[in-house]
Amino acid sequence: MKELPVIAQKDPYIVNVEEGKSYLWCSCGRSEKQPFCDSSHRGTEFKPVKYKAEADEEIYFCGCKNSGDQPLCDDTHLTL
Repeated sequence: MKELPVIAQKDPYIVNVEEGKSYLWCSCGRSEKQPFCDSSHRGTEFKPVKYKAEADEEIYFCGCKNSGDQPLCDDTHLTL
């Protein structure tokens, strides 16, 4: 049976990212450092998703962990 992620929050996390910097987005929802990975996924089938910023900008990282466009929000939270 497929393991489901924990919904960390239903709204996206708004983060100002820096061009060229890489971020590891938490896909399991268990991290205490949301929306980023703190290795709480160990022992699960989840792995962090790498995001490399192409510009200095505001990004909406998925908080519900169910986005079809991970790690970014695609408004899936509106249907949960």
